Amino acid sequence: MLVSGRNNVKEVLKSFQSDKIKRAICTPNFNEQDILMLIKNLNISIIYKEKWELDKMTKNNHQGIILEVPDFSYTNLEDLINKEVCKLVILDHLEDPHNLGAIIRTVEASGIDGIILPINRSVSVNETVMKTSVGALYNVKIAQVVNLNQTIKKLKDLGFWIIGTDMDGEDYRNLEYPSKCALVIGSEGFGMARLVKESCDYIASIPMNGKINSLNASVAAGIMIYEMIRK
Repeated sequence: MLVSGRNNVKEVLKSFQSDKIKRAICTPNFNEQDILMLIKNLNISIIYKEKWELDKMTKNNHQGIILEVPDFSYTNLEDLINKEVCKLVILDHLEDPHNLGAIIRTVEASGIDGIILPINRSVSVNETVMKTSVGALYNVKIAQVVNLNQTIKKLKDLGFWIIGTDMDGEDYRNLEYPSKCALVIGSEGFGMARLVKESCDYIASIPMNGKINSLNASVAAGIMIYEMIRK
């Protein structure tokens, strides 16, 4: 996987195990001394290429620097849910990598225990997710599952409360968020799937006082996540 952009590269260099970073690719005129010093101190090899060559490697704004790192390693579901106090986010077939990256950053900042997402018909961790999370990705546990409905049933058997999100639910500020709970965020275009919605213990809604009737998935997730933490 490629990591590009100065801020993203800097965060990865600070948090990633240096022996797993394959190499750094820079333009000849790249002169961010703090990044170059980190690369040097970690004994990472540098290859210099022209800007047009970096442009061919990634569609993201690389700002003259790219790292080659191993693909993201997902967490085993069992390792994520076997805790007495555990708050999770379940993403029901989210499709936009920018939304996933933003949610990952909020999860990391808030201290939520991890994210669950389906393997099929869902965004997975890629370069865009990495860039949008601005380095938070490697500090967040993410589990991929084959079937969300079966996973939710398993969580409920373990004592988790499942909180869905929909415009027709109860005001999110009036609800309780138990010590073991999972927040479900639906897809951008269709919201939660019917069976997932029916599996929820209750549905939370963020009041809309303006002329629009919905929020971006990552914005709604951010509001709900911090309410989970506050309660």
